[in-house]
Amino acid sequence: MLNNRKITVVLPAYNAEKTIERTVDEIPRDIVDDIILTDDASWDNTAELGRKLGLHVIRHDKNRGYGGNQKTCYEAALSRGADIIVMLHPDYQYTPLLVTAMASMIAYDQYDCVLASRILGNGALKGGMPLYKYISNRFLTLIQNLLIGQKLSEYHTGYRAWSRAVIERLPLLSCSDDFVFDNQMIVQAVYFGFRIGEISCPTKYFDDASSINFKRSVVYGVGVLTTALQFLLKRCGLTHPAFLEDKEACRLPQRALS
Repeated sequence: MLNNRKITVVLPAYNAEKTIERTVDEIPRDIVDDIILTDDASWDNTAELGRKLGLHVIRHDKNRGYGGNQKTCYEAALSRGADIIVMLHPDYQYTPLLVTAMASMIAYDQYDCVLASRILGNGALKGGMPLYKYISNRFLTLIQNLLIGQKLSEYHTGYRAWSRAVIERLPLLSCSDDFVFDNQMIVQAVYFGFRIGEISCPTKYFDDASSINFKRSVVYGVGVLTTALQFLLKRCGLTHPAFLEDKEACRLPQRALS
C-alpha cells in the first residue's frame, strides 16, 4: 500500500509467455498488493505461467481485443478492492520499476491518472522505437493536443495509472474493444475533468515485445484522430459520440470475478 491505498497492477496479455516473467519479477512487491493477469485467449502458455507466478489469472475463452481485455482488467481490479490501478503491458517494453512513482502521484492526491511517457526525456529512439512510429506518435500527439486542448507529450503509451474514482466514473463499456480504446479512455478522462500527470519512462523495443503492424497502425491512427475530433465536436455541441455520454449503464460493473 501507499498512503493506505491498495495498489493493483493489471497485465492485459496476449501471447506474452516469453516476457511475462521478466515483467513480473520487476514489479515492486513492497507496495503492490495485487497483480491481475487477463489472458485474451492466447495460443501459448501465458495463463499457465501466470498461475505459476502466483498471479490472479482471468482467461477469455474467445479473443475480445485489446480494449476488451482492458475492460476485464479494470472490472477485476475494482471487484478486488483496488484503490489505484496501474495498467502495464506484460511484454517488458516498459520498466515495472516506475510503478511506485506512478502510484505515488495518485496516492498523495497530486493527480487522478498518470501516463508513463516514452517521449519525455528523449528515450524513445534510443530505446529502439522505429522512426516511422516515432514520427507518427509526434504527429498524432500534436493534432490531439490541438483538438483536445491539452499539452501531453504522448497519448499512446501502454503504461498508465488510474485512481479508483476515475475507473468507476468513466463509461468504459462504450469504448472500443480495439487499440483505440486507450485514446478514448484518455479523452474521457479529460472530458470528465480528471487531472492527468506524466512521468518520463524508458522503453525497450526487441523481437519479443508486442507491436502492431503497419496496416493496423494506420487504422489506429485514423481512430485516434477521429476520437480527438469527436471530443472537439462534442464540446461544441455538434455531436454526441457514445463514448462521451454520461450513462450509468456504460460504467464497469463491480461484481466478483473468478
